[in-house]
Amino acid sequence: MGIKINELVKDVRKTISFENLLNKKIAIDAFNAIYQFLAIIRQRDGTLLMDLEGNVTSHLSGLFYRNIKFLEYNIKPIYVFDGKPPELKLDTINERRKIKAEAKEKMIKAREEGDFKEAKKQAQRTSKLDDNMIEESKSLLKHMGIPVVEATSEGEAQSAYLVNRGDAWASASQDYDTLLFGCERFLRNFSVNRSKKVKDTTISLDIEYISLSKFLVNLGITREQLIDMGILIGTDFFPGIKGIGQHKALELIKKHNSLENILKNNVQISGKQLNIDIDLVQRVKDIFLNPNINPNYPKITWRKVDYDKLEELLVEKHNFSKNRVDSALKKLKDLDSAKKQISLDSFFK
Repeated sequence: MGIKINELVKDVRKTISFENLLNKKIAIDAFNAIYQFLAIIRQRDGTLLMDLEGNVTSHLSGLFYRNIKFLEYNIKPIYVFDGKPPELKLDTINERRKIKAEAKEKMIKAREEGDFKEAKKQAQRTSKLDDNMIEESKSLLKHMGIPVVEATSEGEAQSAYLVNRGDAWASASQDYDTLLFGCERFLRNFSVNRSKKVKDTTISLDIEYISLSKFLVNLGITREQLIDMGILIGTDFFPGIKGIGQHKALELIKKHNSLENILKNNVQISGKQLNIDIDLVQRVKDIFLNPNINPNYPKITWRKVDYDKLEELLVEKHNFSKNRVDSALKKLKDLDSAKKQISLDSFFK
């Protein structure tokens, strides 16, 4: 879910291309990316891609082919995997499970009625990520030479830490919560030729770039006030207050300076006084201001691609098309050859 501030970032977000990210190190919210693949990469009736033994492979297909493109553009991805979620996120997780269960029932009904368009739409809301998928995703990335970082808790917080520490240039996720964790440079829609359908029209989704410092200056608030707004609007750790959207939250925070002042002043929303536990507010704020991160992750390096291991995982184990995999791997081999030639040319100059 994440905080909904899409309208507030309009004035500061920039549209960029892959060419703007040449040689940049990008910390990617792994779970966020994999869930996208599980939602999008499906068959006509909404069924996930599977191998001959019925094992889901949509996530592996997405990770493999997308990262081929990243490496072609000489972009250096770093995948950050979530650790244990904060206790306050459990309500959100349970609510998501409920939504998935309801979507599954609607999907089954649509399939029985032969409405495959509706079935696929509902199927995209049922995606589940299990431990085996997570471990195979990590194996695939390591075989591609792409570094993996294990977060202690929230991957977005860990990604923000990597950026602010200088180990990554920006963090990529679909959730604006990354900004609340203090990430200075944030990317959204970070994919290749990404698009979505709005009614009967397909529109392209350009990569969004947002600078946190410019965003805060534009709104005239501090990061802590942005977190207060997040609590009012709703985040993964607090459902928000009914009747308060992003513009109303900004108005309230700018008028009263803090959520604590709003509560002390007995401010009413739609004729009703806010009833929020101040201790709960502090717990949510602490998640963002003092996140549980892993400061001792291994040195981030991009290693040589293990072509044999990739073929073994994708072709031999999961029945991917050998021709398609070989064609994709040839692009990486050509890149390796080009880099070696450049090195030789430099040596003999």
